[in-house]
Amino acid sequence: MWTWLQDHLSPRRVLDPGGVRWRYLDWHILLVAGGIVALGLVFQGAMDAAEPLGAVGGASLAGHRQKLLFTAPLLVLALMLRPSWLRRNAPRIFGLSVLLLIALRFVGVERNNARRWIPLPHFDLQPSELAKVGLVLMLASLLARRRLETPGQWVLPLVVLLVPLGLVASQPDLGTALTLLPIALGMFHLAGAPWRSLLGLCLLAASLGFLGAKSGLIQEYQLERITTWTSSYGAPDLIEGRYGPAFHAYQARTAMGNGGWSGTGLGQGVANGARTLPERDSDSVFAVMGEELGFLGSIAVLLLYSLLPFLLMISAAKQRDRFCRLVVGGVALLFASHLVIHVAVNTGLVPMTGLPLPLISAGGSSLLSSLLALGLALGLAAHHGRSLDRDTFRSY
Repeated sequence: MWTWLQDHLSPRRVLDPGGVRWRYLDWHILLVAGGIVALGLVFQGAMDAAEPLGAVGGASLAGHRQKLLFTAPLLVLALMLRPSWLRRNAPRIFGLSVLLLIALRFVGVERNNARRWIPLPHFDLQPSELAKVGLVLMLASLLARRRLETPGQWVLPLVVLLVPLGLVASQPDLGTALTLLPIALGMFHLAGAPWRSLLGLCLLAASLGFLGAKSGLIQEYQLERITTWTSSYGAPDLIEGRYGPAFHAYQARTAMGNGGWSGTGLGQGVANGARTLPERDSDSVFAVMGEELGFLGSIAVLLLYSLLPFLLMISAAKQRDRFCRLVVGGVALLFASHLVIHVAVNTGLVPMTGLPLPLISAGGSSLLSSLLALGLALGLAAHHGRSLDRDTFRSY
């Protein structure tokens, strides 16, 4: 046992600070990510300042800053990991993330009809956030040796996707489960899967979702959100249900509408002042931005945030090694899927579901997984020029 630990977990074998080629470190990605984190601190501070004196359970700048300081070293640590160690131990990392999802059933705490958190001293760990990073690493490890050209090559990657997807959906956590699908589909495409196969997977996923709704696997409150969404495009329907199932959707759209073109100003929105918007520091943070920055400010935030997955995908295209390129591309898809779903939920384009906006929303688990994923992508890019195998990657 001790020998195994020395072989797999000794710092000399895991970390490779000298192997990081700092001239290949993409400082543009780091600068954009820093700007997004700073934006999150500004809005968390505005929410904190808008809290009534003596309020309990609201937004907290001090708490967000403490979690950021606690998780930020993970970015540096992940940046120095050896690519060969990552590839060799991807199955173990993925297995650990799956074990944490299973452990939720025994040691997890239940809130709002969902069991998603494991209580820790300084924050509650949400294993589904770590499962995203584990999924990216495991799929990259598998797809580095597979072209997905035959049905047999699809079996193991699909099993790897379905295991965390099923465990996360059963918590239930539909928002996180929805992010796993585009991450996996995007990585399948990067690995060379034809469009017709990806389209078939999308139709299969839609069919399974429909069967789940009909068979009772989807919770009643989740079906209620879908029903509310389909009937809430008309203002009378939305207003009528504002004290019931449509409360969250109503408050989010009201906040977005209040912002107009230029916004109400930081901390001056109704969502902040009256605390009418649920989860305004996490799942609904973009609605707060829409109210306080207005339409023009929201577009600026979207452009800034979109730069992160865009630059990550450019970095992925530069990687010579297939595994490294898939990991960096998977991290880009992780941030992109979160951005699209979070904004779509807050603007009413899709049914209401809980999903944070990485690097901006409050939440220790979200910060932990986001900085870890970002560090992995930056570190692999900083090892630019090294190839773990001779297999060439799909070129664009």
